This record gives sequence, structure tokens and C-alpha cells, in this order.
Amino acid sequence: MATSIVQYFGEQESKCGYCTGTNCSKSHGMHAYRLDCQDYQDLIDRGWRRCGNYCYKPINDATCCPCYTIKCDALEFKLTKSNKRTLRRINKFLRDGKRESKEQDDDLDPSASANATCDEGSNVNISEPQPQLPDRKPTAIDVEQVATNLAQEKKNVQEKPSGEELKKAERAIIGGSSVASTKSGGIGSNPPRKKAKQMRLERRQAKLGSNAERLEKPKSATAEKSLRDFLNTPRDTDKHKLKLRLVNVHGDEFKRTLAESYELYKKYQITIHNDPPKNCQAYQDHLQVSPMKHEQPSDGPDKGYGSFHQQYWLDNKLIAVGVIDILPSSVSSVYFFYDPDYSFLSLGTYGSLREIDLVQSFAAQVPELKYYYMGFYIHSCPKMRYKGKLSASYLLCPETYTWLELTNDMCAKLDETKYQRLCPDPDVKDVDEFLEDEHLNNVMLLRDAKSFTTYGRLVQLCGFDSERDVIIEYSKLVGKTCALRMIYVK
Repeated sequence: MATSIVQYFGEQESKCGYCTGTNCSKSHGMHAYRLDCQDYQDLIDRGWRRCGNYCYKPINDATCCPCYTIKCDALEFKLTKSNKRTLRRINKFLRDGKRESKEQDDDLDPSASANATCDEGSNVNISEPQPQLPDRKPTAIDVEQVATNLAQEKKNVQEKPSGEELKKAERAIIGGSSVASTKSGGIGSNPPRKKAKQMRLERRQAKLGSNAERLEKPKSATAEKSLRDFLNTPRDTDKHKLKLRLVNVHGDEFKRTLAESYELYKKYQITIHNDPPKNCQAYQDHLQVSPMKHEQPSDGPDKGYGSFHQQYWLDNKLIAVGVIDILPSSVSSVYFFYDPDYSFLSLGTYGSLREIDLVQSFAAQVPELKYYYMGFYIHSCPKMRYKGKLSASYLLCPETYTWLELTNDMCAKLDETKYQRLCPDPDVKDVDEFLEDEHLNNVMLLRDAKSFTTYGRLVQLCGFDSERDVIIEYSKLVGKTCALRMIYVK
């Protein structure tokens, strides 16, 4: 597990990509030098989102367009008539080579796009505007040297455990909680993960049970076709061949195809979003770089965890790219871009369906990896409501960080007031709440590339800390688990 290293920037103001207002989009921001995949999963489950190495969390009760994190349970997803039309149209094009005019989608707004300002004929996708990056630059540190020093400090702590204070420091360094366990009446830390061998055995047993159930209940001739049934399997007689490649952003295949990918992005931004060519440099800052390293644990999916580009190759020509993060319990969609010459295929919609299918395939290997994160749902921006049309969708409550199904009643409440707590029970609280009195002393700090300490140690040495209020604000925003596991750069 990689150690996450972040620097908190505080509150940020910028132009809004949804209502296009000036300095009315408000969020908290931080720079991630490195992010563990589990840490990022925990962060997006608290309303955070990354753009390259920059992570941001909208201040929903103050910003112009409240942004609610939205996810889809891929195992409960159901195709709509519009989805099926899109799939049939693409399958027919691949089979016969016939180009048909795109039909009007019933459930997804065809004018919706990544920045909600595209032409009427463009496709739906699961992207939102990339945020305006802050002018503030992160402190320059040697990330590899920091990681080496931290590993040495962990080793020293493990070799010389003595005293209660050292035990607390050890737990903070390795990501554990310093509070008492639930058995003793305190707030417990996260339970230890199962061993890989045990998890593989459980998955094998579950798969065998699922296969047996399917054998007992043969598929009816009138049974509804699944997403997998609709996805085209290449045949020798097909006029066109479509192949998907999933490449890690740190791998050789990504580097080899980088020039083609960038040219496709530039064509998409200029044609669909009317971006001037100079703005296309954002590709590197937003979509090419990632603070997450490729992780491939034995109990994870075959492709491992990290940041990927899912490339769509039509007859050996790159026509679309889905930028995604594969995380311990989800696939998070970052951005989607395509060749405007193939707009008649509704590639944005097709890309989202392909990504749901990817989640479903991962869930067969890793049962907990079953969610598809679509970024933010912005109800106050009509053109961005299309994300809520996917079945089995849930919104994250911005106060309790619990998930609630997106229903017509919830939409009616958002029609009345654009900011909502969402969770109707006033007694429900944040279960990962950071408590200053209990947790602050165990927050890990990086003072320079060679000096690690906990907040408690720092105060003992210096008598005070000028960043106390900022560290508390940061810790409450990322939650107890991440605050005690990630390293905060002072």
C-alpha cells in the first residue's frame, strides 16, 4: 500500500463550469503528491474528486451549483429503451457498415456534455467540467525520498516499540486508529482486511453457487437481454472491428499511444467544446497525470487498481478514450472524449455503458467492486441531470456521508432548494467524523523531506502550531480514517 502525501490549500474560488458565473464556484482544494487507491476511494465517498494531482471538494452550502457525488450500482443497473437503441445502432454499424442517423434519446439529454455548453448534436458522457486549478503551487518535495524515509521510520518503530506514545505513533504511521476498540466501548478502527487466500476461496465458492443457481433456473426464451447480451462480439463477417484496450497511465502501452490519444483529445475539445488549441494543454494537467500508482494486490481485479485509459479502436484507429480510476469498490469515470466524426454512434452514451459492463466484469472477480461513480450530479443545472437517469443511482449526503437512492421525491426537494442535507433522519451522523480532542495528536505531518512527526509531538517540541486550525479543517474534510493514514505536508 502506497502512503498518501497531500498538501491542503484551503478554500478556493473560481469560475463555475456549470452556470459560467465568475468566482462563484467554491470548493476546498489540496494537492496530492501521491494517493493510495483505498485513500482515494475513501475521499470520493466524502465528496472529493480529483483532476490530475489536484483534489477538490465543493462547498455545497455556499457554492453556486451544489455538486452531489453520484454512483450507480452496476449489478442492479437496467437498460432503458434508449440504451438498447444505441447498442443496436452501433452493432448494426459494426456488422453491416451502415451509418444511421442518431435518434433522439428519451432518457438522456443529448445536449449534455462535459462542460454543458456543447452543440445540440453532441453525445452524452459521464464527465463534468474540469475545475480551474489554483494559482498556488505545492511545496516542492522529493516524493521518493519521503517514501524511503517513511519506510525507514516504520521499520524503526517496529523494531523498537516502547511506551504508549510510541505505540500510538506506530498506529498512526501504518494507518490504524489510536482510539480504543469497539469491544472496549470506544470508536473502533476499520476491521483488518481478509487474507488473499481466504478472499479467493470465498469468491470461488460464491461463483460456484451462482453457477449452480443459473443451472437450476434456465434462462427463459422471453427473458430480458442484459447489457452483456447487447455488447457486440466481433465476428469474421463484420464490416468493422471494434477493440477495447485498458491501459494504465504509468505503463508502456499508454506512452506508446500517447500522441494519438492527445490528437484525439485536441480534436474533440476544439470541435465539440470550441476550445482554442492553446487550451488543449490541459490534457497533461487533467487527464495524463495521476497521483495513484498502479497497485496489483492478489485479492484485486486482474488489471489491478490505479488510473487507466480505456481506448476504443475501430479498424486500428483510435476513436474514443474513457479516462477512469479503478478503486477497491468502484470504477470512477474521470472524463470521456471521442472523434467528432463518429458522433452518429452516440459514443458518449456507449462509453458509459461499456464502463458499467467493465464494473460488472470486475464484480465477478471482486464482489465489493460493484459501483460506477459518475462524478457529480448537479440538479440546479438542467443539462447535467442526465446522470440521474441511470437506474440504481444513489447520491451522497453532504453532511452524513451516507448514500440515498435518487428518487423523484428527492428531485422534488432539490427543485425547491438546490442545497439539501439529503439524509432525512436528523439523528444520523458522520460515522468517520474527525474529533479534535481524540484524533488531532495522531495526525502525521511532514515538516521537510527528512522530518516526520505527529501533531502531538510537534506541539510538545514547539509549544504551539500556527497551522492548528487549518489542520483541523483539513482533517474534518477528509475524515478520521484518511486524516490518520495520510501524511499532511506543512
